[in-house]
Amino acid sequence: MQRIGSHTLRLDTPAYVQSSGAFAGKKEGEGPLKHYFDAVHEEGHLGQDSWEKAESKMQTEAAKTALEKAHVTPDQVQAVFAGDLLNQCISSSFGLRDLGIPYLGQYGACSTMAQSMGLASVFVSAGAADYALAITSSHFCTAERQYRFPLEYGGQRTPTAQWTATGVGAVLLGKYPSPVRVTEVTFGRMADLGVTDANNMGAAMAPAAAQTLTDYFTDTGSKPADFDLILTGDLGQVGSSLLRELLRKAGWDIEENHNDCGLMLYDRKAQDVHAGGSGCGCSAAVVSGYVLQKLQDGTLHDVLFAGTGALMSPTSSQQGESIPGIAHLVRLQSEAS
Repeated sequence: MQRIGSHTLRLDTPAYVQSSGAFAGKKEGEGPLKHYFDAVHEEGHLGQDSWEKAESKMQTEAAKTALEKAHVTPDQVQAVFAGDLLNQCISSSFGLRDLGIPYLGQYGACSTMAQSMGLASVFVSAGAADYALAITSSHFCTAERQYRFPLEYGGQRTPTAQWTATGVGAVLLGKYPSPVRVTEVTFGRMADLGVTDANNMGAAMAPAAAQTLTDYFTDTGSKPADFDLILTGDLGQVGSSLLRELLRKAGWDIEENHNDCGLMLYDRKAQDVHAGGSGCGCSAAVVSGYVLQKLQDGTLHDVLFAGTGALMSPTSSQQGESIPGIAHLVRLQSEAS
């Protein structure tokens, strides 16, 4: 492993994707990526007596699915990096507590999947783990209860608002060669331009995404055209437009190969999600399902995944604080690249 430039780690010993698991809720299963999930849950409670317990169950399912696909048992895994949107990351801790795997809870808001994959990859590349799991989830109902209003309130959404995804993604990374590998990681710096509107998280996160991508391109000497896909998650429509504008001003044009998980998960013409999807389970499900399958079948060869997060809480918003943004990046390459 070596540091490239100021912010990027190049994994000379790659971390290989051994397997993955992706699950989605009913609304997500009605979107364009429905065939890329291991299962779609039609009922939000998943047979549990609370939404929070339902989200924990989704984490359990995703972890076990990824392990079973790779024929790996929990005792073979040296670390699990997991996170969600709830206070103290309770979806992750309660969902994974029975697996007996050393647990490192993560919080990066919607950047959590990229953060978890980046850390798991560094662990594997450094020899600290033969296998490491990265898992992230969100649930529409748990997030609404924590961050906004009770569902029964029926509050109106602004046009810039995004729909918190019910979804989970798990990626098992290991030292054993496979068709897809993580080769570079850039851990982002916080960026805060003073956005205070919790219903416009795309605007709050776009500067951090632009900063991390600029750091990566500068560190590595690469350019946007070198990649099949530059994937952010989850900026939605507003944040994606702002990101492209910010990068154009910085001398980088990503118009041709950029997409956003919040725009991929739903059909915005047919589904009422306003500016797109959000929630850390959105990018987790899109990457663990769609992106990894496309890398494995050779449709994609070289992908930059930049997970973006709004580092706010109900308390900080109530106190009038602005919303710091963060973006972490992992480079995913297929065997043919």
